[in-house]
Amino acid sequence: MRVKIRDYSYKEINELLRQGESEYFLTGCMGQCLIAAGMSGIEVVIQGRPGNGLGAYLNGAKITVMDNASDAVGDTMNDGEIIVFGNVGDSAGYAMRGGKIFVERDADYRAGIHMKAYRDKVPLLVIGGRAGSFLGEYQAGGVIVVLGLTAEDDERIVGHFPCTGMHGGKIILRSDCRDVVFPEHVIAKAATPEDTEEIKQYVSEYCELFGADRDEIMNSPFTVVTPLPQSYKRLDAEE
Repeated sequence: MRVKIRDYSYKEINELLRQGESEYFLTGCMGQCLIAAGMSGIEVVIQGRPGNGLGAYLNGAKITVMDNASDAVGDTMNDGEIIVFGNVGDSAGYAMRGGKIFVERDADYRAGIHMKAYRDKVPLLVIGGRAGSFLGEYQAGGVIVVLGLTAEDDERIVGHFPCTGMHGGKIILRSDCRDVVFPEHVIAKAATPEDTEEIKQYVSEYCELFGADRDEIMNSPFTVVTPLPQSYKRLDAEE
């Protein structure tokens, strides 16, 4: 179903997406928030720029944005896939606990904040460009990948204070990270051959979506960041 949604409210858009069709092509999007929130079992392609909370609480739907997207893409999503052909605003993947988000270019502040994992649910956030400050803040699980493809030669691929409060999960950075300051409660190490095989999977998915060259991307150092095992031990009160 193809619909021009320029003059629709977000409630009207979401009512439309519940009409029982399996595929929707929405044109003329003009910043409406919470599109496809909580939805499953449908595919949505959006032309134009959606507002905050795109795919919030997503539960299995697939959303493709042919432009930039705003803040909180995939907020608390449980399952499904969000693909953005452009940049995203702050807090992409906020508290996501399952599913995948792929961003072709850059992400602003606090991407992956409060990400978590549970049993077989391991959320994945792949950022093709640079990430802003506080990447992976309070991360408790899942995987964040930053490829830095938009960075100039003298630019870091992450902003200030990455991994602040991180106590679970993994962050993979396409860089040797010699110019990045990490907090004391994480370990940043060069990718091992085993890590590289895992990274190839994520890069292959990115390249298939956005038409990039996997071999060229992989021909670079990668750094894998994880929290120290004792970072947030349970503290028992003394008797």
